[in-house]
Amino acid sequence: MAKVAFLGLGVMGYPMAGHLVAAGHEVVVYNRTQSKASSWAEEHGGRHEATPRAAAEGAEFVMTCVGNDDDLRSVCLGDDGAFAGMGPDALLVDHTTVSARVTRELSEEIGGRFVDAPISGGQAGAENGKLSIMCGGPEDAFARAEPVMDVYAKICRRIGDTGAGQMTKMCNQIAIAGLVQGLSEALNFAETAGLDGRAVVEVISQGAAGSWQMENRYETMLDDEFDHGFAVDWMRKDLGICLDTADEIGASLPVTALVDQFYKDVQKIGGGRWDTSALIKRLRALG
Repeated sequence: MAKVAFLGLGVMGYPMAGHLVAAGHEVVVYNRTQSKASSWAEEHGGRHEATPRAAAEGAEFVMTCVGNDDDLRSVCLGDDGAFAGMGPDALLVDHTTVSARVTRELSEEIGGRFVDAPISGGQAGAENGKLSIMCGGPEDAFARAEPVMDVYAKICRRIGDTGAGQMTKMCNQIAIAGLVQGLSEALNFAETAGLDGRAVVEVISQGAAGSWQMENRYETMLDDEFDHGFAVDWMRKDLGICLDTADEIGASLPVTALVDQFYKDVQKIGGGRWDTSALIKRLRALG
């Protein structure tokens, strides 16, 4: 079993770190809000430290799951950052959704001992240990980290070199944006036409229209419930990364750019913390 430091105990990181303990790993955690780290340690029996550096000392693997590029830099760099505490053979595995740029920057800083491993599957996937993990980095680094990540993975695959995991996560978010908008339009159309939305989904979900979003979100969308899931604010952060990267590499994302603006509209009506399926709220507001 491995010695692991886990930095970031949000809705994803909290259960992920718990799975590591349940699998027999020795886990030390750090969280910016220390009370949450203390609560996690009491619940799971692990240890918590006051700085990323202290948590990383003696760890074979340092896992990060924070908010954005700046958050990742802050837990990795500086006198109290994880890099200052990591030993020469320790490996950093980053589960944050960030830009490929910061991934490459930090990988160079630590001499390539870095696996970018963004995740998909939502809070339920983290709690159930059924996440999709898309990875980039050196083959030997991935081979070392894969058995540790497997404890909370449904699938864990190396896509390519450093940054490939983050680029794959961008593909994931691009696909989701279009799917959720399409589902929102279909359900809103059904409502406007006076159809039974549940009956409609029961039929169309069994054909080519079926998707994870339809299966897991249609009922709450029809019930106008959005206090759950992946927040609109975070989706806009991710889509911003996608759009910036598209400009860098010369890719066209017309639908993604449009849906990003629709999410901006949702934010304007107070839905920044609503689930991404709240796109239907915008359509309802338009009448």
